[in-house]
Amino acid sequence: MAITKHWRFAYVTNKDSASVSVIDILTNIMSKRIEVGNSPCHIAITPDEKLAYVANQDSANVSVIDVGTNTKITDIEVGDNPFHIKVTPDGKQAYVLKRPSKNISVIDVQTSSKISDIEVGENPSDIAFTLDGKQAYVANANSENVSVIDIHANTLIQTIGVGSIPFQIRITPDGKKVYVANIASDNVTVINVETNAIIQTIKVGRIPFHFAITPDGKRAYVVNANSSNVTVIDIETNTSVQTIEVGDLPFHIVISPDETRAFVANQNSANVTVIDIETDSRITDIKVGDAPLYIAIN
Repeated sequence: MAITKHWRFAYVTNKDSASVSVIDILTNIMSKRIEVGNSPCHIAITPDEKLAYVANQDSANVSVIDVGTNTKITDIEVGDNPFHIKVTPDGKQAYVLKRPSKNISVIDVQTSSKISDIEVGENPSDIAFTLDGKQAYVANANSENVSVIDIHANTLIQTIGVGSIPFQIRITPDGKKVYVANIASDNVTVINVETNAIIQTIKVGRIPFHFAITPDGKRAYVVNANSSNVTVIDIETNTSVQTIEVGDLPFHIVISPDETRAFVANQNSANVTVIDIETDSRITDIKVGDAPLYIAIN
């Protein structure tokens, strides 16, 4: 799901119906359904909110939606199994991750055309851009490494070995560090953006799928699926400072915009754990539907 910056519309990909639902946030009513390719997975909106890009896994293409009219403009062929897409900070390019290939496709936003394929590691799972928009970091799940890409040249400039099955990757708000969650080695790799050197490997719980970094850049909260807990990391020291028990098989975590709460979706216990960020303690559990996976906050 993707939400426009001014909280006007939410765009939801419907994998089994080859469509995107447009929800009017003011009325909480679905205002339109847009036909796209088969098995749409991830969706990304350009910074100027003019276009939305949808990765259609079983159609080997990306659908382009005009956000102003909520209509599909075109489809862009990118190759087999596109599942994740992200737009560069300057809004000029969109990067498409494809599983289980060893390359990613680059789309020129102005022309809505594919301009490049970049060789990376096997099964790229996530991508993050530096704050200056010069580099991209790609976590390659089956290669145990991270590819560093020059965004302007669209070329691979370095490969950094990390842990086993790197799954999620994020850059700290100050732009100085890259955090990589390695789900099979139960740790988080920390990379220095300036040197691309590994500066720390932090042991966490079992199967760390997702993590969230507070907007002030002081803490990272790592969800450990098979430990039923969350590891709290001090970003300044790159050390684990707390472990918080949550529900059964936690999968995803988000932090409230005011930085007072974290919300954890627990798949097997059908609830959401609420964490007080000031005290790093569990406040309550909220019962929800079966097998909750992802959370988004308005």
